[in-house]
Amino acid sequence: MGSNGKEVATEILPYIRVYKDGSVERLADSPIVPPCADDPETGVSSKDIIVSQDPPISARIYLPKHLLDQHQHQKVPTLVYFHGGGFCFESAFSFVETKFMNRLARLANAVVLSIEYRLAPEHPLPIAYHDCWAGLQWVVSHSNDEPWVSTYVDFDRVYIGGDSAGANIAHSILIRAGSEGLHNGVKIKGAFLTHSYFWGSKPVGSEMKDVEEREKVAMTTMWHLAYPEAPGGVDNPMMNPLAAGAPSLARLDCSRLLVSVAGKDLLRDREILYYNAVKESGWQGELELVDFEDEDHAFHILAYESENAQKLIKRLASFIV
Repeated sequence: MGSNGKEVATEILPYIRVYKDGSVERLADSPIVPPCADDPETGVSSKDIIVSQDPPISARIYLPKHLLDQHQHQKVPTLVYFHGGGFCFESAFSFVETKFMNRLARLANAVVLSIEYRLAPEHPLPIAYHDCWAGLQWVVSHSNDEPWVSTYVDFDRVYIGGDSAGANIAHSILIRAGSEGLHNGVKIKGAFLTHSYFWGSKPVGSEMKDVEEREKVAMTTMWHLAYPEAPGGVDNPMMNPLAAGAPSLARLDCSRLLVSVAGKDLLRDREILYYNAVKESGWQGELELVDFEDEDHAFHILAYESENAQKLIKRLASFIV
């Protein structure tokens, strides 16, 4: 029984609680904040836009304000970003995400769009994957109904990125782009995957070996909550890119890939395995690994004022050229 008197069906603490009446309590969310015409810290302008009415997909778009003030419109790179949160919580409109995106847009001098995809368990996977794909396709369609995209974006410099579940989504989009292509023949120039939420049934490196313990850990339970019908469970190729039958990593459709890991992150060894698998796959792009040994999962967002958070954000921004 929850504190509100309702009967609990599932809870994954400290993240989320699902009640038997279908209602959901998200315990780890950062507060929702409005966009800002002129962020006092970064001078970045932001606004919220509708990507699609049906299905309902929105985004927060960021533009370095100095671009708005120029008489001649400078074309800059764009980053389409997918936030983390285990597919079940967090938002493109939250305080920590907005803080991160403002800094990234300023340092990269880029138009950034953070996609507000629909969350599980109310909208089980693969809905989030489809929403993010639709968001990216909307951007590369040159979106004449959004002047910040049509006026300022250089479509030869399209990047995607994400952290945790968002990095997982970015990987799936690179695979899908390799087989289906993007509108208008646009190519993804680069992608960064930060602290990717990948998992599997068999332990990798220093991961826990006990089968029962692996079933109870949040990486497993969150996936089952988000995608209860996933063929293969945690060995579905969307969660385990190295599972039997998963698409070849040589099909990743970008020319540059940056994989970021953190030393204290339980997912670190699996992310490094992914990095090495990409290197050995025959993929033809430029591959980089960034490792912050003393940090934990998503530290650049959750501990955004720390020195290492600033270093990682600068590193991600410098990748967008």
